[in-house]
Amino acid sequence: MTDVNANGKVYYHLPGLFEFYELYKVFLPLFYEHREYFYDWCEIGSIYGAPGDCIWGGGRVGFGDESPEKVLSLCGEYGISSRLTFSNSLLTEKHLSDRQCNRLCAMFEAGGTQNGVIIHSDLLLDYIRKNYPGFYFVSSTTKVITDFEAFVRECEREEFRYVVPDFRLNKRFEALGNMPDELKSKVEFLCNECCYYGCNDRKNCYENVSRKCLGEDCEDHVCAAPGAGRGYRFSDAMNNPGFIGIDDILKTYLPMGFNNFKIEGRSLGSAVVLEFLLYYMTKPECQLKVREEIYLDSSLDLF
Repeated sequence: MTDVNANGKVYYHLPGLFEFYELYKVFLPLFYEHREYFYDWCEIGSIYGAPGDCIWGGGRVGFGDESPEKVLSLCGEYGISSRLTFSNSLLTEKHLSDRQCNRLCAMFEAGGTQNGVIIHSDLLLDYIRKNYPGFYFVSSTTKVITDFEAFVRECEREEFRYVVPDFRLNKRFEALGNMPDELKSKVEFLCNECCYYGCNDRKNCYENVSRKCLGEDCEDHVCAAPGAGRGYRFSDAMNNPGFIGIDDILKTYLPMGFNNFKIEGRSLGSAVVLEFLLYYMTKPECQLKVREEIYLDSSLDLF
């Protein structure tokens, strides 16, 4: 493992704000009370997600059933930023008055720790900025911006504190290195995408999720990419050309001035998400200790 400059910190943005409350209820005390188990160069930048029946939601559909009050309380206890994943790309004016989504905004804006919104729609962005100005905003990877110059323009938008590029820009090192420092600080790389690198249907897949979040009666998007039938496997993600591992972060991205990294996994099981937390954050010699603490907690259902 590469040594890290004493001032170098990596901030991970973790999946499952509403989806994996039971996992984080056990993991967060471990992380903050037993820092000796975890790399001292990493911190939790945020936890993101959305309730399963949230019409402003996007990226994933049908997941997330924990109460907002419990979620907000847990993150507040540890001073962690909560991010609402409002990345639906197909919203219209009539959707802006949705009671549940506005209630979530009011609650999380007033939650103490500064919280954020991951967003796709400029219509929704303008609405939330006007009505709930306490949030910061993250430009969603669901925009599927694969042109590097378009990505830079997105980073230049003052509305966004962070921008998550399409994972196929992850290894554009020469172009990334030439970005000004003030834009590098806004980039949040998606580390562990398993989607086929050559997929041309990613935007349609996300739009299908947006339609389902809006309650439209539409067929599921069927991915025809190679290997899609296997579902998500971390071992496959590690072989993806866009994968960002720990050595990549420490040897390449951090020295270049990038320190924000997003881990996907809201639609996966908690056991798989735990593997992400072990790989990205936990010292190898302490991984068994963390597993035992998690698995032996009778309140956590991993199946």
